[in-house]
Amino acid sequence: MATKSPVTLTGKAAIRSIGARWILPLPQDASAQLPSRGQVAVTGELDGHQVRTVLEPDGRMGHWVSLDAALPDTSQLRETEVLAFTFTTASTWPEPDVPEDLSAALEAAPDLAQTWESITPMARWEWVRWVGSTRNPDTRARRVEVSIDKLRNGSRRPCCFNLASCTDPEVARSGKLISAE
Repeated sequence: MATKSPVTLTGKAAIRSIGARWILPLPQDASAQLPSRGQVAVTGELDGHQVRTVLEPDGRMGHWVSLDAALPDTSQLRETEVLAFTFTTASTWPEPDVPEDLSAALEAAPDLAQTWESITPMARWEWVRWVGSTRNPDTRARRVEVSIDKLRNGSRRPCCFNLASCTDPEVARSGKLISAE
């Protein structure tokens, strides 16, 4: 299997807030260079800070980055402030923060410990994102149950959801980043 060459994006973009969250939507021309419309692991620099993060899909064929996760202090940020970035696609993914409900279900299923560890960090991101991509608590609980069942039955990925529209529901509706008013 051929190894994909890293892609480097350099540019500037205006930040915005959605609720209490700060994000940096990437310019469309920069996002179009990325190898996936879904999540993309990157390393690089953001506003002078070294970062290792995952760019998120915006549901409109673009990407954004969570400034709350990437920067050490967001208290001085202001709407439409422009930040410089340089991101290079990474061949390795950082480990995701596994939410408490999924983590508890995995801990209650010791037979899956080896399976969970054997899947790639990218696949673990997909499980975490699939579980977390709903605002409905009943749907979320069901997805945790289904995750355990699928892992027990050999699935290594949650499969079949649109990775380009599977974004953080705190900043998105129906898989699309909430538009600026």
